[in-house]
Amino acid sequence: MIHKLNYQDKEIILLGTAHVSKESVKLVIETINEEKPDTVCVELCESRFQSIRQKERWQDTDIIKVIKEKKSFLLLANLLLASFQKRIAKKLGINPGEEMLKAIETGEAVGAAIHLADRDIRTTLARTWRAMGFFGKIKLMFQILLSASEIEDIKEEDVELMKQEDMLESLLSEIGKSLPALKKILIDERNEYLAYKIRTAPGDKILAVVGAGHVPGIKEHFNDNIDIQTLEEFPPKRKISGTLKWILPMAILALFVLGFFYGGSKAGTDMIMWWILANGFFAGLGAVIALAHPLTILSAIFAAPLTSLNPMIAAGWVAGLVEALSRKPKVRDLENLPEDILSFKGFWKNKVTRILLVVVFANIGSSIGTFIAFPFLLKVLQNVI
Repeated sequence: MIHKLNYQDKEIILLGTAHVSKESVKLVIETINEEKPDTVCVELCESRFQSIRQKERWQDTDIIKVIKEKKSFLLLANLLLASFQKRIAKKLGINPGEEMLKAIETGEAVGAAIHLADRDIRTTLARTWRAMGFFGKIKLMFQILLSASEIEDIKEEDVELMKQEDMLESLLSEIGKSLPALKKILIDERNEYLAYKIRTAPGDKILAVVGAGHVPGIKEHFNDNIDIQTLEEFPPKRKISGTLKWILPMAILALFVLGFFYGGSKAGTDMIMWWILANGFFAGLGAVIALAHPLTILSAIFAAPLTSLNPMIAAGWVAGLVEALSRKPKVRDLENLPEDILSFKGFWKNKVTRILLVVVFANIGSSIGTFIAFPFLLKVLQNVI
């Protein structure tokens, strides 16, 4: 998929690829050798550029830091997405992102400058995460897991067909319907960003290698007035989410007070017991599903009733730290991470991903417990008023 564009005095060749396609790798090499551009733009940011060249990067992962910085959910979603792409690539006998590496190598061989055109992955993920609510994040995780089960049916010709514009537009349309926030930031915003970076790249003849899904959007925004600074900003936390995380605990505490006031010690104690049982049970169940250490399961059970009343801490973070201390990841866990994320069994076997699963499932369980306990507390209060 090759498109030729012009911007001011620049000749720009837009080359759309499938990130797990052998044919795309060949096309990239042939086109760069034939066109001999001044600059080769690649759909990579600095951190991703370094990561594909540094194969041992996972060995520097500080899992304790990830939990403390509240990035467990984000990292696990990122690993699931990486797993999806890696499994397709492995099935087709190719390294994911190989067309980008070949674009860099071939571009350097013909004397072209290499220009990184994509937005920093940390900014993109941060903007995505802030835009999605709790249930949106859960929906994303399950959609990725369900999609992964369809990988065995994918053939190489299916990947090549993905480069056709009509199929891609249909696919992106479906993403937009189910997760509009995801499409806007991962696709639409990056299309604008890529268009700006490509057209402002140095040189008179520029060849840009991008995922085929971005080609229609880049062409659409190519001559737009794009505010690049806005696209690079980390979004502020939503005020409503910050307010709600304080309102719910205060409402629960108010119910406890009203229960003791109107129904005496029995009603108040019953409400507290319902709260402890619901939160503790579901948080513990989440830890069990993640195959956590027995001490981790106990920590989730005991922490959830208290952390649910404290917006500054979550049951999953406590459980994750206990799991990390009880089963400390070893060097081989970090070394095996790229291979282990290729299978469901690997996700649960690897100590690094198991810690992330503990955090996520314990937090989900605690949230479910809160929603289940709330109507029971109201019912107890209603009976005594």
